[in-house]
Amino acid sequence: QVQLVESGGGLVQAGDSLTLSCAASGRTFNPITMGWFRQSPGKEREFVGATRWSDGSTYYADSVKGRFTIFQENAKSTVHLQLNSLNPEDTAVYYCTASNRPWAPSIILATYYDYWGQGTQVTVSS
Repeated sequence: QVQLVESGGGLVQAGDSLTLSCAASGRTFNPITMGWFRQSPGKEREFVGATRWSDGSTYYADSVKGRFTIFQENAKSTVHLQLNSLNPEDTAVYYCTASNRPWAPSIILATYYDYWGQGTQVTVSS
């Protein structure tokens, strides 16, 4: 069993930056992919980005490309999401997720992932 715990959320102003972290634990932790999703009230959960654990390759949603960056610390089983140039539309609960499935176009789908964290709230004021 794998446990994912997010941290780093908070209230920031438009234009600010924030770094979210996701610490993984579990004896069998060896994912193929680590991903980030977000969900705002009344909206479906939205893919943000993902990283291939073996080599750090990344893929981002168009809405965050160039502003958000995923980086990992393999020795600590931790993945981070750096959020820059935040705007109020980025307000959401951000979820960390992991999958043991092969890297594929389906990394943008929530159903691709096997494990989810509890989420951390990011609120961006204008």
